Amino acid sequence: MSVLTSPRGKVEVVHCRRTESQDIYCIRNLIRRFTQKLFGRLNIIYLLEKANLAITLCNDKEEIMAHATFLDYPNWNVSKQDDWVSVFRELDSEIPCTPLNTLFMHLFVAVDEYSIGCCKEIIRTVFKAVPDLHFIFLIVPSFMSLGSTLITVFDQVGSIPSMTYVEDFAVHICHRHHHYPQLHIRKARVEDHDDLMPIFMHHDTILRATYGEYFLAELIEAQDEENHAVVCEVEGVAVGFMSVCSRVNMQLLHECFDLGPFHGLCVPHPDDILELPQELSFQGSQDDEPRKSSQDSQKTVEEPQEPVTAEGGKRESVQGKIAEEAAVEELPPIMESGNAGEMEDVENLHRESTADDYCVDNVNPASIPVPEDNFFRPVYMGAPSAFCIQLFCIDEKHEARSLDFMNFVFSLFPDKNFCLISVPHLTPEFVLIQNFVKIVPFNNCTLEQDLYVFHRAGLLKTINVRLANLWDTPGVENLISTLMLNKSILDDLKQYNEALRDPDGTPLQAFVADVAEQIVGIAVVRDEMDIEYIRSHYNIEDFIYFSHHQREEHGHLYHFALNPIFRHYSKFFLKEILRLGYKSCLYYPIYPASREGKFQSSYAHSLTSALHYLVPVRPRRQIVYPLEKLGINAPSKEVSKDPLSYALYHTNRKLTLEPKITVNARIVVVGASNVGISFLETLVFCSHLKFSNLTLISTHGLPGKKLLGTEQRKFLATDHSFSDKDHELMSLCSWVNVVAGRMTAIDRAAKHVVVSHKDTVPYDHLILCTGQQYQVPCPTGADISQHLTNREIPSSSRRQRYTGNVPCNHFALNDEEDCLEALAWIRNNSIITEGNVIVYGDTVDTYTTVETLLSLGVKGSSIHLVQPPLASVVTCINDSRVESAVEGALRAAGVTVYQEALLAQWNDGQDPDPIHSASFTTPTKPFQLPCSMFFSFSEKNVDYETFKAFNDACLVYDGRLVIDTNFHTNDIAIRAAGSLTKFSNRYYSNDWTHSNFNSKEVGFQLAAAMLNLFDPTLEPVTEPPADLDRLIPMYKGAKVQGGILPGSYHYLHISKPAIPTPFEVQMAQPDFGLEVVTGNAQDGTYFRIHVNNSKMVETITCLSKEPFPTSNYIRLFGQHEQALNNLCARYESKMIADLYSYFTEPWCIALFHDRFIDLRKELRQILTSKEETNLPSIEQLARQIEDEEINLKEPPRKYLQRVFQESIYKKLVEKSILDYLQYNHYHLPMYAWPGII
Repeated sequence: MSVLTSPRGKVEVVHCRRTESQDIYCIRNLIRRFTQKLFGRLNIIYLLEKANLAITLCNDKEEIMAHATFLDYPNWNVSKQDDWVSVFRELDSEIPCTPLNTLFMHLFVAVDEYSIGCCKEIIRTVFKAVPDLHFIFLIVPSFMSLGSTLITVFDQVGSIPSMTYVEDFAVHICHRHHHYPQLHIRKARVEDHDDLMPIFMHHDTILRATYGEYFLAELIEAQDEENHAVVCEVEGVAVGFMSVCSRVNMQLLHECFDLGPFHGLCVPHPDDILELPQELSFQGSQDDEPRKSSQDSQKTVEEPQEPVTAEGGKRESVQGKIAEEAAVEELPPIMESGNAGEMEDVENLHRESTADDYCVDNVNPASIPVPEDNFFRPVYMGAPSAFCIQLFCIDEKHEARSLDFMNFVFSLFPDKNFCLISVPHLTPEFVLIQNFVKIVPFNNCTLEQDLYVFHRAGLLKTINVRLANLWDTPGVENLISTLMLNKSILDDLKQYNEALRDPDGTPLQAFVADVAEQIVGIAVVRDEMDIEYIRSHYNIEDFIYFSHHQREEHGHLYHFALNPIFRHYSKFFLKEILRLGYKSCLYYPIYPASREGKFQSSYAHSLTSALHYLVPVRPRRQIVYPLEKLGINAPSKEVSKDPLSYALYHTNRKLTLEPKITVNARIVVVGASNVGISFLETLVFCSHLKFSNLTLISTHGLPGKKLLGTEQRKFLATDHSFSDKDHELMSLCSWVNVVAGRMTAIDRAAKHVVVSHKDTVPYDHLILCTGQQYQVPCPTGADISQHLTNREIPSSSRRQRYTGNVPCNHFALNDEEDCLEALAWIRNNSIITEGNVIVYGDTVDTYTTVETLLSLGVKGSSIHLVQPPLASVVTCINDSRVESAVEGALRAAGVTVYQEALLAQWNDGQDPDPIHSASFTTPTKPFQLPCSMFFSFSEKNVDYETFKAFNDACLVYDGRLVIDTNFHTNDIAIRAAGSLTKFSNRYYSNDWTHSNFNSKEVGFQLAAAMLNLFDPTLEPVTEPPADLDRLIPMYKGAKVQGGILPGSYHYLHISKPAIPTPFEVQMAQPDFGLEVVTGNAQDGTYFRIHVNNSKMVETITCLSKEPFPTSNYIRLFGQHEQALNNLCARYESKMIADLYSYFTEPWCIALFHDRFIDLRKELRQILTSKEETNLPSIEQLARQIEDEEINLKEPPRKYLQRVFQESIYKKLVEKSILDYLQYNHYHLPMYAWPGII
C-alpha cells in the first residue's frame, strides 16, 4: 500500500497488482489522444496477451488509477524482436543492456490528477518484481514530447530509425538506481544492533527468549575466520542481517540429501567413490534400466529388428521424456573452484570437473558403505566447498533485493563455491531462497528441514540465450553426457543444424544458453502441429485468449536441460525461447509410464527440468458424439478422434514473469480412494502454487495402471469419478511421491506415519482417505447338522471380526490389483471348466462379478450367488424393474441364487485353507455348497489395521473416524474424508456421512479447506456464527453408480445425494414429481428420468444391452426439463418413444459440452443484473410477484415472458447464447448462427 497526493491535495491509498482481463474496459477509458500518439493505436487485449508484465494500480475501492505494459522487445518496430540488443548497444555503448536486465514500456495510462505518483509507483513495483531488471526503455516518435508525467522517470539517450515508419524515434531510459536501488552490503558492527532488533522482533521473538536480550550484539562480536556477520544498509540504517559460517556437518548432509549434482558440495578428489563397483552392484531394478526414447508418438525408436507401433512409440517416448526430467544426478557442477571476483568466476567456469574420470579399480569393495535401504551413497574425499547461512532477516520493504548479500558473503569465503541454507518445512519460500536450488532428500531422511544450495557461478549475469549452431555440439555433448536422453537431444540438434526442420517438415528450433562461452543449457522446440486437438481437449483458454495467437506462435517443448547451478535462470531461458523463436506459447506433454516398487518418486521433474515453471493444464471433458447421426455436421476429426493420453503443461509470455509460490509443507495422504485422488488433483492443478512435498501412502500405489483388459474390467462397479484415462491426463506421479504399503501406526507426537510396521513417513498435515473395504466374513460357527436357522444365531456371532488365516481361494475385491489376482487364480486353477464359485454378498459388485465370471466362460450352473439378510430395507439397485430383469438373466444363465443366507462354516469347521465347502443357515433350513473359489462382498468396513492405527493414536472413533465440518479429527494436524468418516454427534446428523455424497466433490472440498492455509490470494476464512457451526455441509454433486450386470446389461444410476429410501416410498411422496420412462428392462432398452417438483432432473437410471455415452448422461443431472427440449411436455404428448435416441439428436449436444454450465451462469447473471435504470431486473420482478408486491391481471409466467420479450434482456440473452455457440463452434458445428446461413 502506498499513499498518493494530487496537486490539489487529494489523497488516495493505492496498491499494484497484475493486470486481469476484466481491467480492459477501464484501461481503454484511460487512453487519451496523446497516449495514442506516444504508443500508437493499440489492441489492448492483444497487447496484454503478448506482454511479459502488465501492472494495474488501484485505489482502496479497487478503482483502476493507472496501467502499464512491459515487453522484452521494443515497440514501434524499431528492430526485430530477436535482434534488438545490437541496435541499442550501438545507441549507447555505456548502457550494458541485455535481455536479462531490460524491459520496454509499450503502454502507460493513468488518471490525470494522480499520473505522476502512479507512474513512479508502477516503475518502483516493476523493479521490485523483477530483481534482475536494471533498465526500462521507452520509445516514442521523435517529434513527440513525453508529457509532464513520463518525463519525471525517463531520460532521453538518443534516437533510432524505424523499419516501418519514415520518422525517427526517440529512445528514453529509466534506471533502477533511481527507484529501487541495489543494497549496500558491509560487515556488521555492534552499533547495528538497535537498527536490526525491531526487524527481528517483527518476525520472531524466540531468539531473544532463548539467547537473551543482546544475542545479536554477541553474535556480531563473535566474528572470526569461520563466522561472519554482514548487514545491508539504506541511507546509513541497517535494514537486513546475515550470519554465515564455514562449519558444515557434511556427513549428515551426505546421509540425508542427494548432493550428486553438486559433487557432494566437496572439491573433487582422486579417491572419490561416485558409483558402486561391479562387485557390489545390486540387481538392476526397473528404475536402473537404460530407457529407450523417441521424439513422440509420430517418430519411431531406432531398433532394427523390431518395429515399434504408434502406441509403443508413444510409451517409449513417455519413459524417455520422464527419464530426462528425472535425472537428479545428471548434470555435475561446472565450477570447480573460484574466488570472489566475477572475472575469476568466468575463468573458473571454463574448468571442467574430472570427477567422473577418476579410477576406482584399486578401491576395496568391502570398505564401501552400503546403507540398509540398498541405495548406494557416493563417498566424497575432497575438502568441503560450502558455507552456510545461520541467520537471515531483512525488512519487508527491501526483501526483493535479498540476493545482493550473496556477492559479499562469497567474497568472505574465497575457497568456497556453495552457500547453503536450511529452513523448516512449513516456512514459506522467501525471496532469497527462491534463487537457491532445493536439494532432493533421500527416502530415509527424517530431518525437519529443507536444504537449499546456491553456487558462486549463479551470481554471473552474463547468461546469453541464442539459437544453436554446429559449433555448439561439443559443448552440448559435455553438458548432457550423463542424461539418459543425450542421444535423442544430440540427434535433434544435428537435425536442426542440417535442415532446420524435422523429417516430416515441421519447423524445428534449438536454443542454447551460454555463460562465458560455455554451454550451460539446451532446449529443443518444434512448431505445435496439433494445436486444434490441444484447444479442444485441454483448458488452455484458462491461460490465453486463443484467437489472439497465430498458429505458428504455438511451440512444442521437446527437450529442456539446464545446469542446476543456473536453475534460477530457467524462467529467463523460457522467456528467451519465446522471444527468439517468435513464439507466444509453449506446450510440454508428459506421457504415462507406470512405476513399480516400494517407493514411487515424483520423478517427472528434477533440478534440470523446467516443469516447475510451467503450469498444468486441466483436461476437458469430451462429448461422446453420435457421429453417424450428425453426418456432415459432426466436428472435425481433430476434435472427435480418440484422445491421446498425456498430461499437458504450458507457459506463455504472460507467465514468464509471474511468480509461483512453493509450498514445502509435508502433506501426506493415506489411501488412493477417489476422495484422496480428487484432493491431490485439486492441489496439483493450482497453477500459481507448487506443492513440493506431496506424498501418497497406498497399498498398491497410484491407481490407473491398466492392469486388466477392457473385457476383464467388469468385476467391480464404478462411480465414474476417475477412469484410467483421467489418471493419465493428470500425471499425478509427476508431483506426488508414492509409498507403496499399508499404514500401520500414527505417531502424533513425532508427527509421522508408520508404513508396513517399519518405514516412517513424516508429515506436517496428514490426510486420511482410506475409505472402507470389503472384509473377510467371519463364519458364525453354527453347526448345520443341528438344522439351525438364522433366528437361532446370536447377533453377537454375526458381528465378529475374522482373525484366522485368509484362505488362499478367498477373494475380497477392492481394487484392480485384487481383481487381477482373482483373474490369475481363475485361469491357473481350472475354475472355468470345473470349479464351483460362491459369490457372497448383496451389493452391485456381486452382480458385476457374476457377469464377469460368466463372460470369462464359467458355467452358470457352477456359480452360486448367496445373498445375506439385508442390512436395511433399501436394496443395492433400488429399482424393481431393473432387479426383475437381472433376476431373469441369472435364471437364464443357470446361476443359483440363495437369499437371506448367513455364512456358518468353511470346511465344516476344519482348516479353511483352502475352502472346499461352505455352509449357510437361512430362515428355514441350512445348506452346504462345494467351493473352489469364494468371493466376499458381504460387508464394507474400515480395515482392522487402519482402525488399530487410529485407536492407538487416540483419534476419536465411533464406528467410523469422527470429524467436524472442516474435516478435522481431534488432532488439528490430521484431517479425514470419505466413507471412512462420520460427523461428530454434536451435529445430530448420524444419517448423513460423506458416503452420501459424490467422492470427487468431497475431495475437492477437502482441498479447498486446506488451500486456505497456503494460498495468499484467497480471502481469509471467517469463523461461522456459533449456530451455523452446528450445520453439516451439503454437497450437490450427483451420486453415480454403474457397471455391467448379468445378462450383459449396461447399468447406470445417477441420483442426488440423499439418505437411502426404498423406491416405492419415494414414488408415494406427494411432491415426487414426474417419472419419464421409455423402453423395457428385460429387453435392455430401459431409460428412466425422474423430474422433481421444481422440474429439475433428479434421478437417471439406464439399463441397456448396448453401451451408451455415460459421460453425456451424467451431464443431464440437475438440468431443467425445459432445457431438455421441453422433456415433460413432449413425453406427455407421447412424442418421445426412446430416450436413448432422443439424447442423440443434434439439439442436445450443447447440454453435454463442458462449458454449458458457464453459459447457464452467464445467463443467470444477465437476468439478475439491473440492465435498465428505471426497471427492476427479472429476478427482482420474480421476487416481487412471489411476495405479492405486484397485482397482476395475467398469470405470473405470462407476465414475466412479456416483460422479457419487451426489455433489453431478450437481446442480451440471445447475444450470449450466440457468442457461446460461435466461440465453441469447433465442438458444436451442428448449430447454426447468423452469418453462416
